[in-house]
Amino acid sequence: MLSSLKRFLIGRPLKSTELGEQKLNKTKALAILSSDALSSVAYGPEQILLVLITVSTAAFWYSIPIALGVLILLTALILSYRQIIFAYPHGGGAYVVSRENLGINPGLIAGGSLLVDYILTVAVSVSAGTDAITSAFPSLHQHNVLIAIIFVLFITTLNLRGVTESASILAYPVYLFVLALFILIGVGIYNIVTGHVSPELHTPIGTPVAGLSLFLLLRAFASGSSALTGVEAISNAIPNFKDPAPNNASRTLMAMGALLAILFSGIVFLAYYYGITPSGEETVVSKIADETFGRNFMYYFIQGTTALILILAANTGYSAFPLLAVNLAKDKFIPRMFTVRGDRLGYSNGITVLGIASIILIIIFKGETESLIPLYAVGVFIPFTLSQTGMIVKWVKEKPKGWVPKLIINSTGALISFIVTLMFFLTKFEQVWSILVFLPIIIIIFHRIKKHYELVGEQLRIKPGQTIKPIDGNVIIVPVAGITQVVENSINYATSLTDQVIAVYIAFEREDERIFEEKWNKWQPNVRLVTLQSQYRSIITPLTKFIDTVEKKASENNYRVTVLIPQFITKKSWHNILHNQSSLLIRAYLLFKRDVIVATVPYHFKK
Repeated sequence: MLSSLKRFLIGRPLKSTELGEQKLNKTKALAILSSDALSSVAYGPEQILLVLITVSTAAFWYSIPIALGVLILLTALILSYRQIIFAYPHGGGAYVVSRENLGINPGLIAGGSLLVDYILTVAVSVSAGTDAITSAFPSLHQHNVLIAIIFVLFITTLNLRGVTESASILAYPVYLFVLALFILIGVGIYNIVTGHVSPELHTPIGTPVAGLSLFLLLRAFASGSSALTGVEAISNAIPNFKDPAPNNASRTLMAMGALLAILFSGIVFLAYYYGITPSGEETVVSKIADETFGRNFMYYFIQGTTALILILAANTGYSAFPLLAVNLAKDKFIPRMFTVRGDRLGYSNGITVLGIASIILIIIFKGETESLIPLYAVGVFIPFTLSQTGMIVKWVKEKPKGWVPKLIINSTGALISFIVTLMFFLTKFEQVWSILVFLPIIIIIFHRIKKHYELVGEQLRIKPGQTIKPIDGNVIIVPVAGITQVVENSINYATSLTDQVIAVYIAFEREDERIFEEKWNKWQPNVRLVTLQSQYRSIITPLTKFIDTVEKKASENNYRVTVLIPQFITKKSWHNILHNQSSLLIRAYLLFKRDVIVATVPYHFKK
């Protein structure tokens, strides 16, 4: 039943030879890898206004120069990550750049930040998309968390079906969103040019505003820079592109940068000119659409596509998180399970973990986008800063042809990213302080996992000249609970291997012990039986004490002890709940005992 459900949700398994068919062309890659960056247009401009409104609505004209600053940073980041794509064509992005140029710990900080950031990408995107839906349908506002969780489950399932299949589905909403915003910006600007929008709705550019400080402007700039999250995703996901992967990734990155710049500038300008004031119940994009078209088909088209891309922007996380996890797992900093491809040739363990972690975050933060965005943004600007700094070190060390312009680009990106990171810590410390706690914890966990793998490798490695002393014999202990076909099957198997077989029976009552010994001596007189009294009705304690005693004597004679556990297998899986699982408990306990071999002899029921 579970297998049938899995096939229905995920699809048939793909052969390893079909991996090439799972690569993305530029059109599909732009949709699924740019959706995060493009979707942030829906909340990035709003973040600027939310800071400026703390002074007054008269300060809204400052959103224009702040937006220009964001565009300068976007340009530096796009050019920088284009260089990273060609310098590190196998992917890995900020983690690989920082590790190779700045050292292991900076690399782990970048990698750990991005892992967390991609989890936040899913949580923020889905939460923001849910907000867009409930802005249009306020009666649904109380169900935000449930709606967000349903969307996460849907996107997780979609990604488990494979990269190309999810891209084929997600491309349409992304391009519809781009079309919708182009129409909105175009009609909005047309209305302004033709005089259909009153100039009295906004404060003229250059109007003095009392109480405005440089610190507050920098804070607004940092908040607006949240629109740049997701820019790095393409550099992490180069292996997902069709060949030539670096060239296709570079072109996709440039296209994303151009679209993001146009959409972000357009929304900021319309919000300023329309005099839009942000509120908790309705998004800025919703208010602009309402002012431009009214509550007609176009309004709901814009809201619908905005909600879709905000939700499906989570797919950027699903595309980049598994590939980043693969790089960390190959370096043995996280479990190796992240390097395993699933039935559909995607890294399904990474996809599943990402989905579960995102749902947990949505529940903790109750689906409130405002609470998540600052943590989300600072989590990506730390890798921005480290990756740009790493590239600076690379150019200074290697000095390739034309390295000076590259150095300037990366230096600009590193400086601005560092300023933005500082501003988040200075202005929103109460919302981002947790990153100072969990990042060191993550780094410690990375190193502990690495140490574990090194110790395992050391213990598994066969050293030159090393010889293993051969075993002289084997003692088999068979725990028995009665005289049944299951026990008989196990005893017959044990006696076929050695004549050193000991059956062990745990008795709770003296009378039960006497009766069982009599029956056993008549049934299996040639197999030694040991009965153990258990006054506290425990099977594990007396059995393990006896095994310890036998193991100690056996080791003196270079014998090994094997515990052979009889286990019946019911025809239907649900029948298992009707039976005690003592054999499973014994096996689970004994597996962690040293120098004891644990084996199971199955006996399958036919009815």
